[in-house]
Amino acid sequence: MNTDLKTVLAKIAKDRERTNILKKHEQKALAILVRRIPSWINSDMLTVIGMAGSLLIMVSFVIAASLSRYYLLLGIAGFAINWFGDSLDGRLAYFRNKPRRWYGFSLDFCADWWSIICIGAGFIIYVGIQWELWGFAFVVLYGWAMMMALLRYKITDIYTIDSGIIGPTEVRIVISLILALEIFVPGSIHYSTVVACALLFIFNLIDFLNLLKIADRRDRNDRLRKEQQVDITNA
Repeated sequence: MNTDLKTVLAKIAKDRERTNILKKHEQKALAILVRRIPSWINSDMLTVIGMAGSLLIMVSFVIAASLSRYYLLLGIAGFAINWFGDSLDGRLAYFRNKPRRWYGFSLDFCADWWSIICIGAGFIIYVGIQWELWGFAFVVLYGWAMMMALLRYKITDIYTIDSGIIGPTEVRIVISLILALEIFVPGSIHYSTVVACALLFIFNLIDFLNLLKIADRRDRNDRLRKEQQVDITNA
């Protein structure tokens, strides 16, 4: 890896810690892309592009439900567009030395939440009432993962968007594979979604238990620090 690419990688990754399986390849791809984005495109525009990808996913479900399941291919394209916009908006700001940490943090979280709602709504429309509970379950489980990211940030002052080895990119890839399988094996999306929700629940539960351990350790450290301050005061 050349020196310039290493410098870009360090610049765009300095505000968060990644633990996902594809982090090495993903960060390298982002480092290459941020250098090629035209100057007239800013971070807010990339956020909008990411949201447009989510809307395209929802539209693909709606059209596939009424016309042909082959329109689910639009959903796969939507996930690629969503990854491009959502992954690059903050990275571009850091690359151009124009970060708005709290503005970007707030905007990104709200955009991600609305994206999940769009995807869940589209899924429910496609699978029908009998399977709508699983669309709701996916939204709830992903929302749980987002909530834990916020809690982890509050407790550790380290921002990470991953639940262990699974991050948003891996989730996008898994759902895209589920859509591709549905095209060739009609009805498989029902059972694939059940498996995906079960796995997401397991990863979330493991992440939650680890978070509780971290929170308990911080409580003990805070309590010890207060006791030491009292001892110093009384000395």
